[in-house]
Amino acid sequence: MIRIEKTLYTLLILSFFSQLTLAQDTITPKLIWTVNKVDLGTVLEEQGPQIAEFEFAHTQDSIFFIEKVWTDCGCTTVDYTKDTLVVGESGTLRVSFDPSSGAGYFSRMIVVKGNLMGVQDTLYIEGTALPRASDPEATYKTRKGDLGFRLSKVNVGEVFNNEPKLKQVEVYNFGSNILMKDSLEFIGPEYIQVSQLTEAILPNDRGLLQILYDGALKNDLGFFEDQVSINWKDSTTFIQLEVMADVFEYYAPFAKDNLNIVPQLVIDPKERDLRTIKSTQIQVENVVLSNRGKQVLEIKKVQGNCDCLKLEIPKLTLDPGESIELKVVFDPKGRKGIDQRNIYIFSNDPLNPVQLFLLKSRVE
Repeated sequence: MIRIEKTLYTLLILSFFSQLTLAQDTITPKLIWTVNKVDLGTVLEEQGPQIAEFEFAHTQDSIFFIEKVWTDCGCTTVDYTKDTLVVGESGTLRVSFDPSSGAGYFSRMIVVKGNLMGVQDTLYIEGTALPRASDPEATYKTRKGDLGFRLSKVNVGEVFNNEPKLKQVEVYNFGSNILMKDSLEFIGPEYIQVSQLTEAILPNDRGLLQILYDGALKNDLGFFEDQVSINWKDSTTFIQLEVMADVFEYYAPFAKDNLNIVPQLVIDPKERDLRTIKSTQIQVENVVLSNRGKQVLEIKKVQGNCDCLKLEIPKLTLDPGESIELKVVFDPKGRKGIDQRNIYIFSNDPLNPVQLFLLKSRVE
């Protein structure tokens, strides 16, 4: 009985290692996609179906062809290379999205299955679909000249200095002039560019403008609000547009082993409650900034959310283990009730490049 059990055990072990060896010798064929996600941006319903194109290369020795494609929505249709491919050849997959299928943000999934074992890849398209407005006067409440906007300002959102950020803006032409794409002109800072996406914006119709915000050209960090002037050469339409953005420095991902090596900013305290204060009494607080890392910490910028704050810092570089005090002076004059002041500290701490100190109070 013992001998039989040992024999069975030996056979199981041999079977396991033979399967493991076979698995190691088998190379799973894969496709190399140029991208696996396409952002269609803002899409107007009247623009009709939008096309996202994906390119792929076949890098394995086996002959390959796409066997089947699934989508998660009837709003998408797919056309793809049906030829048989050998190593080194490439193909395309085109996804058509119907923006009339729904309103708002969309994210659609496409699953591609090949004839070879292990080839089942997932692709995505995303964007924002905007349906036609039944009541333009109520929808585009902000008027700038002949143009109507949904909001009074354009918020680009978070911008990192490693690549420009694009923002599409929907506009409605209440005027009588046709606004042609190639006649748009604008004046603004060099880090903001404005273009028209739709070829022409007809009277009583809408179109898309595009704002490009370049964080590297801005060469600063924090929250900013800029103004650009826009006009069309062949019309009398002239507007001023306010553009808001939060600019951050980009830090590439790093290995977990380097977590204790890189600069580390520690703020103490992170919050201070002054409780009840008088509007005539200036408040002074000291915040300790420390470098817990093993590399030099650089304070890039200290920014408050109000002109009522005065921020003083003795130096902008901290050696490993060094601490300094940030002096925060708050003048509550003209304020009343519950108040919160935000102080942002930008540094080269790659894990937490922007940290916040809160100053709370109730002003009498």
